[in-house]
Parts: sequence; C-alpha cells; structure tokens
Amino acid sequence: MSTGLPNTWPRLVADIGGTNARFALETAPAVLEDVEVLPCASFPTLEAAMRSYLARVDTRAVAHAAIGIANPVTGDWVQMTNHHWAFSIEATRLALGLTSLIVINDFTALALALPHLPRNELVQVGGGEAVAGSPLALIGPGTGLGVSALLPYPGGYSPLAGEGGHVSFAPFDEREAAIWHYARERHGHVSAERLLSGPGLVLIYHALAALAGEPEQDLSAADITSRGLSGTCPRCRETLDAFCAMLGTAAANLALTLGARGGVYLGGGIVPRLIDYFKTSPFRPRFEDKGRFSAYLAAIPVFVIDSRYPALIGASAALAAHLEH
Repeated sequence: MSTGLPNTWPRLVADIGGTNARFALETAPAVLEDVEVLPCASFPTLEAAMRSYLARVDTRAVAHAAIGIANPVTGDWVQMTNHHWAFSIEATRLALGLTSLIVINDFTALALALPHLPRNELVQVGGGEAVAGSPLALIGPGTGLGVSALLPYPGGYSPLAGEGGHVSFAPFDEREAAIWHYARERHGHVSAERLLSGPGLVLIYHALAALAGEPEQDLSAADITSRGLSGTCPRCRETLDAFCAMLGTAAANLALTLGARGGVYLGGGIVPRLIDYFKTSPFRPRFEDKGRFSAYLAAIPVFVIDSRYPALIGASAALAAHLEH
C-alpha cells in the first residue's frame, strides 16, 4: 500500500477534455507509462473514469494525482463547460483514497509543459527566433478554445489560468462580420470559442453556405476538414481558410496583449491535423496583419505543438511543484 509521502510512485496524471480523457501513470520524474485515452461519454462521472483506468492498468496504490481539465477551476466544485461531468475535488480525492489531488485548467497544464517539449515536437510556422525571458502565449482550438501563457519571473515561469477562449469574437472584415451576424442570431453572444473550435468549424460552414444561398449539408467538423483538404468541396476549403484566418487574428491579439516575444504556441486537437495545409494557410498572413505593429508580430515565432500527450507532462510538472511545497 502507498505511504502517501511526496516521493511516492506511481502518480496518476490526466488531461480531461470535452470529448476524451487521457490518463497516464508517472512512474518516475517525467516518465509516463500506460497512457490510455477514454471517451468521456462512456462514463457517468470523472470518478468512474478514473476508477476504470486504474483497474485497467492494475497498478499498486496511487497516492498523488493531478488533473488538467477543460474548465475554469475556481474552487472545490467543478462543472465542465463542454461536458456534463461535475464533481467536488475533495470528495473525489476521498472517494479514491488519494493523499493529494490537484485539479487545474487543461491549458494551464499545457502551458506548464511548454519548456519541456523537445524541439522535434514543435513545428514552426513563420517568425524569427524566440526572445529568451519573454512571455510565451498559448492558444488552441479543439472541442473548445483553450488559452493560457507562461509569464517569466526570476528563475522560472508562472502559468496563466484564464478563460481567454470566451472573449468576444472580433471580426476582421466584412465576410467575418457577416459570419458573426449569422452566429449572433443563433447563439446570442459570440465568443472566440464559438467559431474557433470543432463546433465552430461547422458553424462557419453553415454561415458561408447561407451567405452564398446554398443548401446547408449536415457535415461534421471531420467531414468539412477532409473535404476541404482534399479539394472536393470548395465551400469546405473556404471554411478552413476562414477558420485559420480567424485563428491568426486571435493569436495575434493574444501575442500583443502579453508581449509574447518568446513565441506563440498552438495546441488543441485541430491544428496539428492540418499541419501541411496550415503552413501555407491564411493563418500567418493574418497573424502579421496588424498595421503599425505588423513588423512586431512578423518577428514572433509560432509553434504548432505536434506532441501526443503534452498536457500530461504539464500535469506532472504541476503535481511535482505542489508536492515540493
């Protein structure tokens, strides 16, 4: 049985999104084993998913766990935004017999992973060299839109725990204003996440079809992506172009707000699947299209995170810091 001391192994780390829950055992510092991806919809609660994973790996007792979750974490009670799971952190800790359980925002966990990602898991899209000691910005569309950052301080970085995906969407031109009106009529407030996400891809597609006077086909985000990349559907390709341009605006706004000359990092589940197209998409031209600050942005490197489970690395870093203190 585990003693629960800070140096006890293995530890449980998890990355919980609106669609999938990723689990792993950390068996030594930064050594992850038995990584599994479980669909959230298959379990009634987070606790049930955690129990299922631990039963699958048949591990000895786990004393310490850290979870990055796609949701704001402002207290003991967590209610997911893009899934029905809701839970008390302390009640979950007690139910699973854990000595410690920390829960942080999933993009806060991903931000903590950035200094630990090897260069071959980062694909640079434009810009120059990162400026050491400067903020690092993080944004990523998936089931929702995650936003975070690493802010430098003497001796290290501090992660930003925010909900920047829910800022109001800012149209860049008349076409995007028309898409915004379409979304506004259907959803009221139009956040950046409303359009820069998997469901957002579908919404952009329907808006563009409606603006063109075409019948709207019942296509999923995956359908739109595959048809757009293959060139079999011009409207789907237009949707991808609009999506990448909008992401360029959002990423540039974040870079300017933070002064992120250390680089802008793109996470989430969508962009890494588009990487060959994304390199020549409207993203980078839009990222740099900021008038008097175009040169400032042109120097900032953008990195696509092409890593399988980066948020698990960040969760382990968060847990290590928690146990150290």
